[in-house]
Amino acid sequence: MTAASATPAADALEARFRRLSAIEGALGVLSWDRLVMMPPGGGDARAEQSATLGVLAHEILTAPEVGDLLEAAAAEPLAGWRAANLREMKRRHAHATALSSALVDAMARASAKSETAWRAARAESSFAGVRGPLGEVLRLTREAASAKAEVLGLEPYAALLDQYEPGGSVARIEGLFAELEAALPPILEAVLERQARAGDPEMPTGPFPVPAQRGLARDIMATLGFDFTHGRLDETLHPFCGGVPDDVRVTTRFSESGFVSGVMGVIHETGHALYERGLPAEWRGLPVGEARGMVLHESQSLLMEMQACRSPEFLAHLSGMARAAFGGDGSAWDPSNLRRIYTHVERGFIRVEADEVTYPLHVILRTRLERALLAGDLAVGDLPGAWNAGMRDLLGVTPPDDTRGCLQDIHWYDGAVGYFPTYTLGALAAAQLFAAATAADPAIVEAIGRGDFTRLLAWLRPNVHGKASSATTDEILTAATGAPLGAGAFLAHLKRRYLDG
Repeated sequence: MTAASATPAADALEARFRRLSAIEGALGVLSWDRLVMMPPGGGDARAEQSATLGVLAHEILTAPEVGDLLEAAAAEPLAGWRAANLREMKRRHAHATALSSALVDAMARASAKSETAWRAARAESSFAGVRGPLGEVLRLTREAASAKAEVLGLEPYAALLDQYEPGGSVARIEGLFAELEAALPPILEAVLERQARAGDPEMPTGPFPVPAQRGLARDIMATLGFDFTHGRLDETLHPFCGGVPDDVRVTTRFSESGFVSGVMGVIHETGHALYERGLPAEWRGLPVGEARGMVLHESQSLLMEMQACRSPEFLAHLSGMARAAFGGDGSAWDPSNLRRIYTHVERGFIRVEADEVTYPLHVILRTRLERALLAGDLAVGDLPGAWNAGMRDLLGVTPPDDTRGCLQDIHWYDGAVGYFPTYTLGALAAAQLFAAATAADPAIVEAIGRGDFTRLLAWLRPNVHGKASSATTDEILTAATGAPLGAGAFLAHLKRRYLDG
């Protein structure tokens, strides 16, 4: 006879959340398919599928018995990861119960239609084509933000931020962004002056056929530790990492005019993939086993892309890989020149192609705009003008068209408002973590120069990946680096790489 469980409510919740995770995983793969493989005419059918599964997931999470089970589980003898799991279940439940199934359904449909319209508008460089669909997404997002704010006891933007960075503080973001906005312009000016004295780097000449780039990308992913038995690489309009931890879908975009951007895009998304694959298998399907939030997720992509793979050591290794992939010859392919290419700083239009120094300014702009859109202080129709004005103020450039302006990112058109701050917060965390990792194991840097990332992963697995959501972002950072999130390590890194090296 089997003894009765001492935690029946927690057991029932864990079974329910594993079922919920399976549905959400299916939604993730459907979303990947929509962005990568789906024919253009499948948009309406996919919107119906996604909305139906989204409502089903919402109903599983918000069923009346879930609240009773959460209350009962709070009285059970839970400790360690199970106590953390209950905490995360409560947070997920609070977010979900704030919204009606009808609103969830409407948001899923509106986002799918808006994203499809964005693709066409981006191709035509005409914001007018997506103005109406985006307006509907924002209308519904305001409704959702207000509902969540009331339940969570937060202001609306903070309630949306909490979806992407649990416990994220708007006041803290404002403080960190103010520190960056004050510190970055003089650093940028000094770097640009230094570059002007040195002259432009020599660009490798092609051809750079996409099949060769694809082969190089796969080789780099394998070098970083990507497991192709649990993932794949594909191409799409806007690079992303999706799927589920046991089936990670990495996407990028290639241009035959050059390989520089495509390579780093792959490295960035592979950093996300390595985090997903490193989440504890024994917690799979449970909230505690999910990534802690987008700050740490972005820290893992930026740690690989910016900290590790733009280092002189890795660029020397990449030089050999690139020469072999494209038959390159001459000084343009030398490690010293490749380093100048990959650490080149400029006032550019495109966030995903921006360097480390200017990238935070792109994010600061987007954060301001989305807060204004959510609050109703910025009308949807005025977005292109506000975007261009912000680019002039923060970066000193004006986008020549909407494609290089307010249509360049998918996030708002896909319903993701409150996400953008996590990119730069992730860059700050990446600098802290890489400094701590290399201090703990100085051999990491030399190993990276040999194309060996095992030592770096051996540090990241227990200190970041394996923690999943068992602790808060600051708890994980403090345990790993000795301090909560701050801007100091990032600014020191910029000065060291761009001004002292």
